[in-house]
Amino acid sequence: MRYLCLVAFLLLSLAAVPIKTPKPDESLAIWPDRPLLEKSDDEVKYDKIIRITKVKRPAIEFYKAKNAKPNAPAVVIFPGGGYQILAYDLEGTEIAEWLNSIGIHAVILKYTVPGNQRDAALQDAQRAFGIVRSKAKEWSINPDQIGVLGFSAGGHLAANLSTNYQKRDYAPIDAADKLSCRPDFTILIYPAYIYDQKDKRQMAPEIKVTANTPPAFIVQTLDDRRLVDSAFNYCRALKDDKVDAELHLYAKGGHGYGMRPSKNPISGWPKLCQVWLQGVLQN
Repeated sequence: MRYLCLVAFLLLSLAAVPIKTPKPDESLAIWPDRPLLEKSDDEVKYDKIIRITKVKRPAIEFYKAKNAKPNAPAVVIFPGGGYQILAYDLEGTEIAEWLNSIGIHAVILKYTVPGNQRDAALQDAQRAFGIVRSKAKEWSINPDQIGVLGFSAGGHLAANLSTNYQKRDYAPIDAADKLSCRPDFTILIYPAYIYDQKDKRQMAPEIKVTANTPPAFIVQTLDDRRLVDSAFNYCRALKDDKVDAELHLYAKGGHGYGMRPSKNPISGWPKLCQVWLQGVLQN
């Protein structure tokens, strides 16, 4: 019994060890009435992945690409987590580091969780894009080359923003809300919930693709069976409206792998995405 208790204690201790992540160059509150605190009120759990379990003060975190050319592109990252948590390092800071390594500035959005608050998350996303565009000159970002990259539930949020940017879902606050919140390109990695609950082969009603929807790069595996229709539906809708799209479909890989290496070919998606980005950003 003592041995079992010791093992349990050690496991709990290891799970509680903080995972080191890079520090952002700047952090900004999304909403003026919910300023950032000196010490975050986010609840965080560690177990090989940083899980942020509560965000009541949505924020953006800017990671500057040190080797970027002046007026460089930027990508706003939406981590996944079922609209209940944010997989902060797996689908956030690790992605920011990769983008920085290829000369692209990165911004992580810490959107409202938990509670499946999709409307609030969309407002966070719309507001975040306006703020990033308002900071373009200061952060040396090309305001016409700001994309979005979303994982899982963050992929749904990215698709939602990419098709619901014409009008803010909240009363405008300042000059940032006068700027476009339309992403210039969209990257969806194992996106979730882009389907009708009654028929997964039908598009989710809130996702309204048009000919003006941004071009997209999509990654999906067939063994992600519960969510795989999301990628098919979004790609099909883009095809029907003659919007450029690239879908990379693999047999195995499951869900929630981020860009951590594995034995599966799916681990090569960042290289494919980099090539796609080079083409999109040259146009």
